[in-house]
Amino acid sequence: VQLQASGGGLVQAGGTLRLSCAGSGRTLGDYAVGWFRQASGKERDSVAAISWSGGTTYYANSVKGRFTISRDNAKNTVYLQMNSLKPEDTAVYYCAADMSMPNGHPHRNEFDYWGQGTQVTVSS
Repeated sequence: VQLQASGGGLVQAGGTLRLSCAGSGRTLGDYAVGWFRQASGKERDSVAAISWSGGTTYYANSVKGRFTISRDNAKNTVYLQMNSLKPEDTAVYYCAADMSMPNGHPHRNEFDYWGQGTQVTVSS
């Protein structure tokens, strides 16, 4: 499956953005999807993940209550709604897919397919 992430941009603190991860080549609904982010000089870390059915989700503690992951399998797309953005959310955001939903905190080596990143910049 090929993944295309979009929706990043520049926003003020407290603002909102919605990222999209569009799948092609295969049905994205067959895969669990995760969102990761990598800030400058830091490791790529997971932000949120969702099972193929949408019935199971994961959120990093730093984004709980602010970010929401969802999917529309009819549109072959997974979304990350980001509210109440903070400057520390600034990073390149990546979506990734795998046939299995990780247990607990997802790690990048648990996902086989990756999209290109989309930059999110939150100004203070």
